Amino acid sequence: MNALFLDPGVSGGPETYLRGLAPAIARARPDVELTVVTTHSGATTLAADGWTDFARIVALNCEDGQRLRRQVAEQIKLPSLARARRFDVLHSLASIGPVWTPGVRHVVTLHDVTFMHQKTFGPATTAGMKAIVAGAARDADALLSGTAAARDDVCATLGLDPAQFVVAHHGRRPAPPAEGLPIARVTAEHDLAGRRVVLCVGAKRPHKNQGLLVRALPSLPDDVVLALVGHPEPYDRELRELAESLGVTGRVRFIDYVPDADLEALFRLADAFGFPTLGEGFGLPVIEALDRGLPVACSSIPVLREVGGDAVHLFDPYDPASAAAAVSGALLDGDRIRTAGPAWAARFTWDAAAQATLDAYDRALRA
Repeated sequence: MNALFLDPGVSGGPETYLRGLAPAIARARPDVELTVVTTHSGATTLAADGWTDFARIVALNCEDGQRLRRQVAEQIKLPSLARARRFDVLHSLASIGPVWTPGVRHVVTLHDVTFMHQKTFGPATTAGMKAIVAGAARDADALLSGTAAARDDVCATLGLDPAQFVVAHHGRRPAPPAEGLPIARVTAEHDLAGRRVVLCVGAKRPHKNQGLLVRALPSLPDDVVLALVGHPEPYDRELRELAESLGVTGRVRFIDYVPDADLEALFRLADAFGFPTLGEGFGLPVIEALDRGLPVACSSIPVLREVGGDAVHLFDPYDPASAAAAVSGALLDGDRIRTAGPAWAARFTWDAAAQATLDAYDRALRA
């Protein structure tokens, strides 16, 4: 497994994908020798987390933020390592990977190409990413996608054949028990007592579109507050300026990265979950919210229609009035979702994702 993207606690969705999928593959096929090739910090963290019980951990001389070292490691050292160790399959988990893997079967998970449609990176990074994503996809012997909707968008954008893909819905971490969570402390720390909380989880990036929920706040009752939880990137400043211009600064909680226990506490004390994203490969936070019986209002993009089904309230991701109406509906939907949400979320498991991924490995071996 190519995990050279791993910056523990920062790498977001790809890290969640790795942490859910790799142990599930080890459970499904204990006869398979699993090797995870990653960064120095990734190797240290995975070893501390007990991964050496089911996988070999190999560190290459790079970190995710070291662009030149990362590219040398991924494009040159990783294929060489794969050949030297006679890997049957090399699986690149985060859309990018080596663009040439002679003598090695290569599987690539293409999560999405949102960065090609929405402003996510600078022009140079976007051009470089597009070249590497397209090159890795064309080198691959099999491709994976988390949803059919994401697959179709990737194919339309990069000119790929849908028949090359195996669609493997991601799993979710089952909700832990509420006992022992720091709910009282988190409530006091973020001034949430006596408020109805709309929780939104995701790095503060333009395509995550948190600004839409800020714009929707004036149309929601005064006791509703918005908790924006996630890594503060430059878009965070725009969100703060927007809240101030709309006079809703006192109703927005800007919460940066939090430990798992605090995030779980926020899920438990929230009254609804908002997810206004403009592009996703899967949208795991929607499933995690439903699994906790939390009503969801989310953008009506095809991926979230596929993942959320009838369990979610959809809105136009460019229309604050539409978002406000969907959030209002979600706030009234707690009784239904307490049962319907976990029932819907239960169909998404990492064990099922592992089996579909193993099918993709078999396809690559037959290529």
